[in-house]
Amino acid sequence: MPKSESAPIVYRALVFVIRLIAPLLTRRRWRAQHHIPAHGGALVVANHISNYDTLTLGDYLVASGRWPRFLGKADIWKVPGLGWLATQCRQIPVYRHTERAKDSLVHARAALEAGDLVAIYPEGTITRDPEGWPMLARHGAARLALATGVPVIPVGQIGADQVLGGRYLEFRKLFSPRRRDVVVEAGPPVDLSDIGITEDPTPEQLADATARMMGAVTDLYAELRGEAVPELGWDPWQTEYAAR
Repeated sequence: MPKSESAPIVYRALVFVIRLIAPLLTRRRWRAQHHIPAHGGALVVANHISNYDTLTLGDYLVASGRWPRFLGKADIWKVPGLGWLATQCRQIPVYRHTERAKDSLVHARAALEAGDLVAIYPEGTITRDPEGWPMLARHGAARLALATGVPVIPVGQIGADQVLGGRYLEFRKLFSPRRRDVVVEAGPPVDLSDIGITEDPTPEQLADATARMMGAVTDLYAELRGEAVPELGWDPWQTEYAAR
């Protein structure tokens, strides 16, 4: 576990338990951990394929020397026990479609400026792409990146959906006698220097930054799949394919 950063005792205990159980379910392959900054504020953007992949990505980041703070749906905080854990581990709730919708970005920005590593799924939910590819993304991650200027580290991951299913939970997969391969790989920081730091990005700047982030994430995921990136991406708002 990271020695250079402090973390709540509950967070440390949770990671300890995860590391006892995870090897029984998976063969973990951590790649290119040197891309994760050793210290200072950083924004990790990743593809989202399963409810299980937050545990996988979190384990990867802790093994890389950082204690991540994830943005997660506020509904998690309504689950007895789980909400308490999320609070104790300093995770950040996202209140969608409410008056508090912007609070998550305010808290995430404060965390980044305080030197924390924040992890976010730009898609906003588990992919609904019929083939499992990353979808077109929301602009929240781009807003954070452009407002703070912190390094943006893309991460691709594969295999977590074989442990607990994808968009829909499949608990039966937990009881498979076969351990599943789970691979997580980071890439070099996404270059947004030509856009620069801005408190009030234009729609074009947000779209550009988002496309670069998701392009890097999708390239990593394609490498892990051993396939070329499809020309079209799933648009979750129109429920159809559109240009990436």
